[in-house]
Amino acid sequence: VQLQASGGGLVQPGGSLRLSCAASGSIFSINVMGWYRQAPGKQRELVARITSGGSTNYADSVKGRFTISRDNAGNTVYLQMNSLKPEDTAVYYCNTVARRTWYSDSDNYWGQGTLVTVSS
Repeated sequence: VQLQASGGGLVQPGGSLRLSCAASGSIFSINVMGWYRQAPGKQRELVARITSGGSTNYADSVKGRFTISRDNAGNTVYLQMNSLKPEDTAVYYCNTVARRTWYSDSDNYWGQGTLVTVSS
């Protein structure tokens, strides 16, 4: 399973960015897709995730500002980030919990990360 993330960049405080992540390869089913982030000197943390059933979870720090969604096929996930703050600056990683075949256990997969910098 490969995850290709895109959409990071430099934005001013209060601005918006949209991250995308497409899953490809041998995929039988996707349980969860989500976004994590890691700021310099900090641990990686969950930003938002969405299950195959459409349930969503958000970090308290992004509630009301970020929205996670996915396409109908369920293999692409988006993170709409509004009202960005300098503290949102981090490398954002796409994540999925998926099964490669019907007889496989679920496994954790990570994308390569995309840098989001919020600065004036």
